[in-house]
Amino acid sequence: MSVKRVALLTAGGFAPCLSSAVGGLIERYNELDPTIEIIAYQHGYHGLLTGNYVTITAEARKKAALLHEFGGSPIGNSRVKLTNAKDLVKRGLVKEGEDPLKVAAERLRADHVDVLHTIGGDDTNTTAADLAHYLHDNDYELTVVGLPKTIDNDVIPIRQSLGAWTAAEQASIFARNIIGEHRSNPRMLIIHEVMGRNCGYLTAAAAYDYRKWWKQQEWAPELGLMKERWDIHAVFVPEDHVEIEREAERLRAIMDKYGNVNIFLSEGAGVAEIVREMEENGEEVQRDPFGHVKLDTINPGEWFAKQFAKLIGAEKVMVQKSGYFSRSAKANQDDLRLIKSMTDYAVQCALEGTSGVIGHDEEDGDRLKAIAFKRIAGGKKFDINTPWFQEMMAEIGERVSPAPSVD
Repeated sequence: MSVKRVALLTAGGFAPCLSSAVGGLIERYNELDPTIEIIAYQHGYHGLLTGNYVTITAEARKKAALLHEFGGSPIGNSRVKLTNAKDLVKRGLVKEGEDPLKVAAERLRADHVDVLHTIGGDDTNTTAADLAHYLHDNDYELTVVGLPKTIDNDVIPIRQSLGAWTAAEQASIFARNIIGEHRSNPRMLIIHEVMGRNCGYLTAAAAYDYRKWWKQQEWAPELGLMKERWDIHAVFVPEDHVEIEREAERLRAIMDKYGNVNIFLSEGAGVAEIVREMEENGEEVQRDPFGHVKLDTINPGEWFAKQFAKLIGAEKVMVQKSGYFSRSAKANQDDLRLIKSMTDYAVQCALEGTSGVIGHDEEDGDRLKAIAFKRIAGGKKFDINTPWFQEMMAEIGERVSPAPSVD
């Protein structure tokens, strides 16, 4: 396959890999064939629909390595679903009666794009799949190669998504300062709300990372520096059923003894109960273009704080969210190695004309490959039977039982 022009786009929520992945792709094309032109659509599919792109100049290519030192996305993100025509018309991205997939396809054709690299989560890559199928059915054989980005690590069947390791590390760092607030008031309840709509991986990994740090510290109880006060006393994830009354009894004993309780809470934990309560009260539940509940509008952390504060006798409650702190960080060394391997392989697949999402396939011995778009899905659950998680929960003193399924 002859590749003359490549397009990049990043989409969905931020993760600590977007900037580095863009840089990695540019670097690899420079190494293999610097004559290939590279353009970048601004703000993901938003820029694709509107024809808003920039050309990566020779001068910019020389500085591509700088992108590994920053978080965020240098080319911008947005949440755009190409099959949600109603939303796109409302936002002025397509006209009434237009097929967004056709608009996007014609834009790619007009821009003479041979390869499209999408960097995003399951929504981004399933949207890429819709686009790839449309292009194929309409005789435009564009190669689409996706890279899996999500701090939740919840893309099926990919073992490890880009950015998730860094996000967990950053949430752990955030927690060190937040938990430091535990002596700001007698009987203090601190809830660290971590991103994770349907998957508790990030919350669990952040808690595990925090406790690794916690175990390495030297403590001085005679000075009031007690390791028990700095520990995590509960970890709530969507996959684990939270029995509030039972947990409150256990946490009340901790509060009585040490004067504070620290909880790591996945924002997706208890959402079904919160939504049900809101709808029963006649309240509107806001959703994004993909149909997901807008979690920032229902405040799971505040809901849990309200439930527990009275039951455990908290005098002061603090709810802090680490999501934006974590997801906009630059990639750490573990993620940089993963990004390097995936971007190099993504370029190889692009030059060979192989479409798919790059990742280690959990259903094929964790082999790195271009996974067919039709196999990509979101909503991968965190396995609460994972040994390191079970060990951590046993140390904390929580029992773990699978959450009941909710339609």
